[in-house]
Amino acid sequence: MDLLQFGPGDAPAVRDCVSVRNAVRKHDATWQHHLTETDVVGNLRYGWDLEPDTAFLVVVDGEVVGYAAHSVSEHDNLHLAWLTVEIHPDHRRRGHATGVLVALVQRVRDLGRTSIGISGWDLDVTRAFAERRGFELGSVAVNRRQFLAEVDWADVERRRADALGHAADYELVRRTDRTPDDELAALAEMTSAINDAPTDDLDIEDEVFSAQRIRDYETAQLARGGAFHRIYARHRGTGELAAQTVVAVEPDRPHLAEQHDTSVVRAHRGHRLGLLLKAEMMLWLRETQPQLESVDTWNAESNDFMIGVNEALGYRIMGRQLEFQKTV
Repeated sequence: MDLLQFGPGDAPAVRDCVSVRNAVRKHDATWQHHLTETDVVGNLRYGWDLEPDTAFLVVVDGEVVGYAAHSVSEHDNLHLAWLTVEIHPDHRRRGHATGVLVALVQRVRDLGRTSIGISGWDLDVTRAFAERRGFELGSVAVNRRQFLAEVDWADVERRRADALGHAADYELVRRTDRTPDDELAALAEMTSAINDAPTDDLDIEDEVFSAQRIRDYETAQLARGGAFHRIYARHRGTGELAAQTVVAVEPDRPHLAEQHDTSVVRAHRGHRLGLLLKAEMMLWLRETQPQLESVDTWNAESNDFMIGVNEALGYRIMGRQLEFQKTV
């Protein structure tokens, strides 16, 4: 078995990656949208915030049988690496996943990482694989999807109007491009509010956000070519940024979108800003992206507040992902 590293410019490897990963999705999680070459190239070139994954094809006797990757950050959590191991359903139960995991662990240990995370859908085989290799369950993340054709828009408008009544001290600002330079530091400070989201039993430090990291995130997302929408709430009296929500529409499939960060600064909670911003985003997307059909979001299963907001706006559960971790 060989792990063949590849990058965004290796078109044949990208095609093989898309093929094997879509076979895995079709077998393990039929509700997932299929991957496109644009998805893979964008991730390998830009990552989330210009820290792309290191990706490999798993090759056995000249045949591509899987995909593997490791992800690390240089901003924070310098002890941690997340690993991805996906084996084509036709090539499972032959020890390939174990071999890939061993190889990836050695690679990230060489990078100085001492804690390893893996994840997989809530299946018996996922739990068994993790437990046999000494991983402990640390958290559960839930994928929810909002189908816009099913949305009660009158109810969304009522909820927005009600939330506005509790947030009279805030103005809403819309952005579809880069944040002005003079707002980056404040936006970075506000983005840090995401650290209040539960991480359950995972050994994860708070993420560190700087003005440059915010700029890198925007650069990465805009370079992918999709439509980028950000709304934030600014306190009228102090000018402080209090809350934000971000949605990115796919470039090749503009009927699909993904919810990114939604967070409210602790000092500004209690004004229904989370609900207000998400309802405002829905109404804005209805205007600017009328072709949009669905929006996906992820939350820790223990994040009761955001789950309540999402379910009030029509999101429903698609699948549960188990997140495991161990020290090496």
